Amino acid sequence: MVTYIEAGSAPYKNTGVIRLYAPEDFEGMRKACQVTARCLDELVSRVQPGVTTDEIDRFVFEFGMDNGALPATLNYRGYTKSSCTSINHVVCHGIPNDKPLREGDIVNIDVTYVVDGWHGDSSRMYPVGEIKRAAERLLDVTHESLMRGIAAVRPGARTGAIGEAIQTYAEAERCSVVRDFCGHGVGKLFHDAPNILHYGRANEGPELREGMIFTIEPMINLGRPHVKVLSDGWTAVTRDRSLSAQYEHTVGVTAEGCEIFTLSPAGLFKRGPNNVGAA
Repeated sequence: MVTYIEAGSAPYKNTGVIRLYAPEDFEGMRKACQVTARCLDELVSRVQPGVTTDEIDRFVFEFGMDNGALPATLNYRGYTKSSCTSINHVVCHGIPNDKPLREGDIVNIDVTYVVDGWHGDSSRMYPVGEIKRAAERLLDVTHESLMRGIAAVRPGARTGAIGEAIQTYAEAERCSVVRDFCGHGVGKLFHDAPNILHYGRANEGPELREGMIFTIEPMINLGRPHVKVLSDGWTAVTRDRSLSAQYEHTVGVTAEGCEIFTLSPAGLFKRGPNNVGAA
């Protein structure tokens, strides 16, 4: 049985209940999420061939410090970096290192900042120089999958409607949806109820109610959906080494539908093949 509770009355831990946030909480999320979105905008010009993911991670840390924001991943369950950088066949949780990016790579950069206790969580794909058409297509399909999932969010719908919208579109485009990872509730906690699956049926899952806040972050593969986690305990890769992509927004359910907290202020959330920005 699904339990909903006013966020201010809930204990400060993930107990499986779904928090319903107040308007002033939405304002806190807007502030945190916009710091994250601005950081990801700044990275557009910095992701270039020859740049290391350690350099990107250092920028994420310094940007946070300059804006009164703490990277949520830093020292989270032993993780030692301020961001996740997932390249090519890495599905998620790639660890920044000193290896330079190469022309034709695609990289997901996942950033979560904590501002006044609120977590702003978002990730985007960045093409490194000129990329192949197959990679361009994967980025297009993945971004469209996210936006179709968001379009399904409204009070009275179920979380399964999000997953169905994503799965139906991605599979029609001959891509696969990763099932090992999902979106999640977020707010004062980094990871909270409910889980947001990126596959499923519209009549499944908890009912969406006004005040819920969660991430939608589909991981889409050009090949099969199966993944494995490497020996570092974090890095997830496609088993068939096919390309993988991910886009992530944090959203809040409103009376009319939803609000996307992590919209790019510069309209750069989705970059085209020639580095042209699109909302």
